[in-house]
Amino acid sequence: MFEINEKNEVVRENLTRAVLVGTSFEEEDLRASMDELKGLAEEAGAEVLGEMIQTRQRPDKATYIGRGKVEELAEMCRNMEANTVIFNNELSGAQLRNLEDAVGVTILDRTILILDIFAARASSAEGRLQVELAQLQYRLPRLTGFGRSLSRTGGGIGTRGPGEKKLETDRRHIQSRMDEIKKEIREVQRSRQVQRSRREKSEIPVVALVGYTNAGKSALMNALLRKSEKEDKSVFEKNMLFATLDVSQRKIRLDSNREFILIDTVGFVSKLPHSLVDAFKGTLEEVLYADVLVEVADVSSKDCEFNMNVTAAVLKEIGAGEIPRIIAFNKTDLLQEGSEIPLVSEKSFPISAKKDIGIDALTDAVCDVIYAEQCSVKLLIPYDQGRISSYLQEKCIVRSMEYRNDGTYFEADLSIADCSRLAEYMI
Repeated sequence: MFEINEKNEVVRENLTRAVLVGTSFEEEDLRASMDELKGLAEEAGAEVLGEMIQTRQRPDKATYIGRGKVEELAEMCRNMEANTVIFNNELSGAQLRNLEDAVGVTILDRTILILDIFAARASSAEGRLQVELAQLQYRLPRLTGFGRSLSRTGGGIGTRGPGEKKLETDRRHIQSRMDEIKKEIREVQRSRQVQRSRREKSEIPVVALVGYTNAGKSALMNALLRKSEKEDKSVFEKNMLFATLDVSQRKIRLDSNREFILIDTVGFVSKLPHSLVDAFKGTLEEVLYADVLVEVADVSSKDCEFNMNVTAAVLKEIGAGEIPRIIAFNKTDLLQEGSEIPLVSEKSFPISAKKDIGIDALTDAVCDVIYAEQCSVKLLIPYDQGRISSYLQEKCIVRSMEYRNDGTYFEADLSIADCSRLAEYMI
């Protein structure tokens, strides 16, 4: 935040000093959303100096907040020495231009902020392509209003990714680049489709972790990997927003011979930009093919209910609202003594992924859902069919096994497909 020059004088670094602006319509509760915006701004490297809240019936077409509030905002920025204003809503190109002219500082909106964080976090080739596509989709209709921001070559929020250096950006050039990116993403999606087809042929159930960003999805995946003794397959986890953007999938095998593919995807946030949802469609589609969703919620957060509502809204938007869902109230170890854990339904479990608390109960609940259609059978496998006996022991849930004169006797839980395949050995 500060640095010492050669004369031992304290000088301010060239950082983003921001004022946040939130507008509420029709008595909308804005507090949780503004707290979220502050967290996003700080995650992007900004110092938040203050905020302005306004209630309106509808946005002002020219400046979103109206002439009076623009003057008040300009005065606020001068008094606080702010160099950036971040709006909690998405602005049009004209609004960006008019506000920047009137206030005299850099104007950003919520979408630019989230895209900037995604640009900083993207690590894989697919992730970088998806972020670049989302940025270009956002900027294309705003070339006129956002031209000066596109022409910046210095650091700061909104300059990461495919920043353009010329005001007269060729619209056809951007459209051409978008077409190239979409083609490259389709190639990656084809590869993922092959992997998905292999999973379907293997009949291994799929469990997807979903939830608000930084709720602990990656930590839960690592806890389940520890449970299945695959710590060497652990994924990156860190206490930060959007720590991971890429799809991670791991096979979890339990002591009972039950196994499933566990998938972790990008975390959610309120008002998730449509350009991001569109660009990450291939990634988010992995959720749609899951047999059950495990929603991870940070129960220690004061905004836990708000975050869960955000998750429900995003799942509905991508078409995953009807998939069976189990809720994992994570970070119980951070709760103050006497705090209550909300019980949304009978499929809700308090856990601590970091402390390995409640993981067994959660795993049993997941297995009850994904193996609900299994049938309990008794089989007698002839000794010359050792391959089948090995399959039952390795892939199925064997309740008991006994060697008899005419073969190996099993009491086991089988899938519907296995029941059909092994019907001749049932007794």
